[in-house]
Parts: sequence; structure tokens; C-alpha cells
Amino acid sequence: MATAPEPEILAAFESAKGFMPRHEGLALHAAAVEAASLGLPLLEVGTYCGRSTLLLADAARAAGLTAVTVDHHRGSEEQQPGWEYHDPEVVDPEVGLMDTLPTFRRTLHRAGLEEHVLALVGRSPRAAAVWGGPLGLVFIDGGHTDEHATADYEGWAPHLAEGGLLVIHDVFPDPADGGQAPYRIYLRALASGAFTELPATDSLRVLRRTAPGL
Repeated sequence: MATAPEPEILAAFESAKGFMPRHEGLALHAAAVEAASLGLPLLEVGTYCGRSTLLLADAARAAGLTAVTVDHHRGSEEQQPGWEYHDPEVVDPEVGLMDTLPTFRRTLHRAGLEEHVLALVGRSPRAAAVWGGPLGLVFIDGGHTDEHATADYEGWAPHLAEGGLLVIHDVFPDPADGGQAPYRIYLRALASGAFTELPATDSLRVLRRTAPGL
């Protein structure tokens, strides 16, 4: 199985709205390809406009699996008006709120990956509470407050199968580099004794579930 995205998928990734840099995206794709060997769905929390979803979907397609992505599509805290990552192009003029869902759907359509993705539109904890099966990969890249990052970890990590990969984005040990909530759930995962750490790529951390105990 190929460990790098097809050129057209990588081009779609680079042209899509989003914040993940190329080298971290390649590391995410490699983790998704590895996790796909378990034959279980690959899930991400935090869709935004589908930039990283393309990489999970490409890995899922190659393995005959489904990529699942969870987002309420109203934007996280730092994407609201007046904040650093706000993009007025994804505001719904009729309701005056962010709505990244149409842009996300266009992202998937342009890449030819719609049929390989199951998009859950709603709050992550609600989706996690009704999710009934094991997962091969859980990628946490949703809201970066302690409330949201903790809820994502507590909701989805228990669904991760033994041997599956927990991937956390925007892990910054130094507070000067970024918010600390993803770093804190990363430390919590390590402290649980249920995970073994794999090589990191900048702010992208990859942990393999090797034991029960969550």
C-alpha cells in the first residue's frame, strides 16, 4: 500500500482551506495508512473545510475503509469574528454564523473522495456518546480549549482499538508556541499507561494504543 498521497490528493490538500502544514499532513497520512491495516474506520475530530480529511479519506479509500469526520461546522473559538483565524468567506450571510460545511463538501467533491467519507455534523461529545464500534485511528484536532480537547479525548480515545493510533495536533510543550490544551491531553494519554509514543512531526503527536485502561 502506498504510504504517500497521490499527487492529485496532495495538490487538493495544499489548495484547501486549513492550517495543517504539508510535512505534518504527510505524517498524518502515513499514520492513517498504518492504522488502516486494522481494517477499522479512521476518525477525525475537527473537520473545518476538509484539508486533513482528504488525507484520511485517501488512506481509507486505498484500504476499502471509511473516514469519519466530526464537526459542528460553526468554527472553533479562535475562528470567530475578531479572532486571529477568522475567515469571513465561510460565514453564512443568512444566519450570520460560520458554516464551513459547504466548503468542506466542495473540498471532498473536487478531490473525488465524497463516497469514502462519513461526515457527522454536530458536537463531538454527542457523536462519541452514540458511536458504537471500534476505530483504527482517532485524530484530535478540534477546539483547543481544555473543555473541548478533554471532551474529545474522553469521548473518542476509549473507542480506539488495541493497536490503533491516537494522533493529536497542535501539541506545544512551550506555551509561547501555542495553546496548552492539546499538550495536556497528550500528557494524559501517556500517563494512562495505555499508549506507546511513536515518532513526532513538529506539533503532530502519534500514540499507539497498546493496553486497556482508559
